[in-house]
Amino acid sequence: MKNEQLADVLRPRNFDEMVGQEHLFGEKGVLRRMLAGGRVTNMIFYGPPGIGKTTAAELIAHLSGMTFRRLNATTASLSDVKAVLAETENVFGMSGILLYLDEIQYFNRKQQQSLLEYMEDGRITLIASTTENPHFYIYPAILSRASLFEFKPVRPAECARALRRALQYLNEQHNTQKTADDALLQAVAKATGGDVRRAIVLLENVYFAADETLTDELVGQYAPAVGHFDDDTHYDLLSCLQKSIRGSDPDATAFYVARLCDAGELISLCRRLQVIASEDIGLAYPQAAMITRACCESAKELGFPEGRIPLIHAALLLATSPKSNSAYNALAAAAEDFGAGKGRTVPLHLQSPLFKGYKYPHDYPNHYVEQQYLPDDLVGKKYYEPAPNKQEMASAEYWARVKGEKK
Repeated sequence: MKNEQLADVLRPRNFDEMVGQEHLFGEKGVLRRMLAGGRVTNMIFYGPPGIGKTTAAELIAHLSGMTFRRLNATTASLSDVKAVLAETENVFGMSGILLYLDEIQYFNRKQQQSLLEYMEDGRITLIASTTENPHFYIYPAILSRASLFEFKPVRPAECARALRRALQYLNEQHNTQKTADDALLQAVAKATGGDVRRAIVLLENVYFAADETLTDELVGQYAPAVGHFDDDTHYDLLSCLQKSIRGSDPDATAFYVARLCDAGELISLCRRLQVIASEDIGLAYPQAAMITRACCESAKELGFPEGRIPLIHAALLLATSPKSNSAYNALAAAAEDFGAGKGRTVPLHLQSPLFKGYKYPHDYPNHYVEQQYLPDDLVGKKYYEPAPNKQEMASAEYWARVKGEKK
């Protein structure tokens, strides 16, 4: 018996059947409008698994009329890539080839570089997807030739649309009339954290275990480790965590980490901890950002339940560290001036390629020489004010001595 995946059977046939990603494929979505204008470019899709990246690539290929080829970087080799590239020289490549490369972060630099020539002359249109930050894992030359599009977790109400369609299909295929109310479908969606594929798998399991009605009890039995809370609670808990760390309360920090872990919020928790490390601890303890990053990567590699340990390690480190938002404030103040139209013309001696009049600081005592760096209309502006902590005070005192400033 062929065990075909229900999510593949129900894969959307057009953009209207897709759930989520309204910012990309809704009536006013940027990608949908671009495609309607006849433009298909190299693209990088990034975001969590199971939310429509592969489906989008297939629909784009169909609309474009190109030959569609798909490779998964976890299993594909350089010879697999070359085989696709060779098709550009024969009849299969006459209309152009759209190559969908899933999990591109698993390709090394040489494998990614092999695509460049074909992307540049248009023989290959690349759509690559990744669940990681593309700036960390994709070769810069690829990034410079592609447009980035973020795919976001699908909201429960949107995911429920796909689940209703899946339940209807199952009833038709098996000549049944099993039912599920909207609350049950949203519970399935919440249990899978915005991953539509996982939600359909969960619904299918519950369907076959149910009698006439799909129940919350069955959902809980098939997804026992995942807490159910709505979008507001999700953001409230992340906010509570950040405020507890900012307030240097390790006990409250531990509580909110425990709640978020219980709900399976691995990715959201990692993202928020990394923001906190730079926004709230910042220059008071610069190493906190590196340690937090390492703990988050460890947690993602381990998964739950073991991943909870490096996460609480990072969270308690941040909660008990000295605090500073001086970097955050400096950025906000500078952005406000730029947004007001200031600083549009940078000093001539800083401009490439001539650098006429530029003084190279390393040629001077203490690697410092006084010269203008800010644009003319911002000379004398102070964005950064050191916070009163050991790290920033030591740096401030050092530069005051070097620059001959009075403290």
